[in-house]
Amino acid sequence: MVSLPSLMSPSRWLATLLATTSLVSSATAQSPYKIDTDAEIKNTARGMAYDLMLQYKGNQSGEIPGILPGPPTEHKGDYYWWEGGAMMGTYIDYWFLTGDDSYNHVITEGMLHQTGPNQDYMPPNHTASLGNDDQGFWGMSAMLAAENRFPDPPPDQAQWLALAQAVWVTQASPDRHDGTCGGGLRWQVPPTNMGYNYKNTIANACFFDLGARLARYTFNQTYADYAAETFQWLWDVQYIDNKEWKVYDGGHVEKNCTDVNKAQFSYNAALLLHGSAFMYNYTNGSALWKNRVDNLLDGILRDFFSKGAAFELPCEGRQGACTADMLSFKGYVHRWLSTVTKVAPHTSSKILPALRKSAEAAVKQCTGGETGRRCGFYWSEGVYVDPAVDKTSGAGEAMSALAAISSLLIEKTPDLANNHTGTSKGNPLAGTKSRGSVEPLAPITTGDRAGAAILTILLIGAVVSTWGWMSFAD
Repeated sequence: MVSLPSLMSPSRWLATLLATTSLVSSATAQSPYKIDTDAEIKNTARGMAYDLMLQYKGNQSGEIPGILPGPPTEHKGDYYWWEGGAMMGTYIDYWFLTGDDSYNHVITEGMLHQTGPNQDYMPPNHTASLGNDDQGFWGMSAMLAAENRFPDPPPDQAQWLALAQAVWVTQASPDRHDGTCGGGLRWQVPPTNMGYNYKNTIANACFFDLGARLARYTFNQTYADYAAETFQWLWDVQYIDNKEWKVYDGGHVEKNCTDVNKAQFSYNAALLLHGSAFMYNYTNGSALWKNRVDNLLDGILRDFFSKGAAFELPCEGRQGACTADMLSFKGYVHRWLSTVTKVAPHTSSKILPALRKSAEAAVKQCTGGETGRRCGFYWSEGVYVDPAVDKTSGAGEAMSALAAISSLLIEKTPDLANNHTGTSKGNPLAGTKSRGSVEPLAPITTGDRAGAAILTILLIGAVVSTWGWMSFAD
């Protein structure tokens, strides 16, 4: 019989050994975490937030604020730039849900440090390898800060709403869109990047979601128009299955996007549901958006929660098959679905029980590491699997567990803010300094929050007149 080491590479064999050892030792271990009461949920989330922050080096001397160790292409760590933005959003939600402001200064520092010279989340050291989805995650975290009334930055710094607007403006620019496949954003921004010929769901879902949320926040119809157009494009190219409402990954422009990659990633479906729920809210419960919300939700529960906990369909059945990116997807799913219950309340009866059951599974397997409370990724198995099996340090796993637990408090949170109830200010020049954007508008001064809505309307008016070929009517 052939020995095990001869069938596997040494690194693969070691990872499997570590995972197997952890399974044996964790099978009888009991998690120190409890989530039966709000106090227990907050205490558990506090411990998880602390453990996740141990993975972050950006608040240490000589390190770069806002990013997790990486990128792997430079052998600096397991994580790409965008996942730092996702982690910022996780902590913004953590504060909103628990009231714990211990990390607010770290998050504000990280969010502002990565804005770039034009304050649109296109920092020079990442622009050459920029994907629309990468920038989109940072923009969505800025939008979340505005919605959650996260403490505003100092007046001389970029503001949350303005940063979200800036990302939207750069992505709505004609140089990000073309006629291939009938529309849609490409995955990558620079034409020299591998993947520029790929139009994928996540890039368009980020743009869709940001537009839907800006429409709700600012009450401006043009954001909604762009969002509706983007969703329709995803439907027309059948990245959203027209019968079963499965959400697929993307296609190549040289094939007119007809070679649809049918990999189903949970965050694609969850983000489209999230944006659709905001459109449902903005349109005062229109039948069109309710239908989209309900069908996407049913598809997500069918495809990603059938095992009693969030389950990453493309990779989770094979330990060691998930990438560092995929290991964070469960957290976004929990966060986005919980928010859906706030803007589309009729979904609560389906979403909240599913999230509760998933969170219970997540907590159960948090028995690893020297502390006996480290969390893994394979929740439905009920036992801790060391992140070494997927060759990462475990930041994605920790982020997902934190999101799952803290999101259990969603029913106790206030309504999300808008231009009337929030404090974040918009900026009519946001995003206009970057390549391909509209010409800067003349500055208009204002002294109150209402001015932000006016400035938004003026900006969008300029965008529409400049990019008239992209405009359309419902």
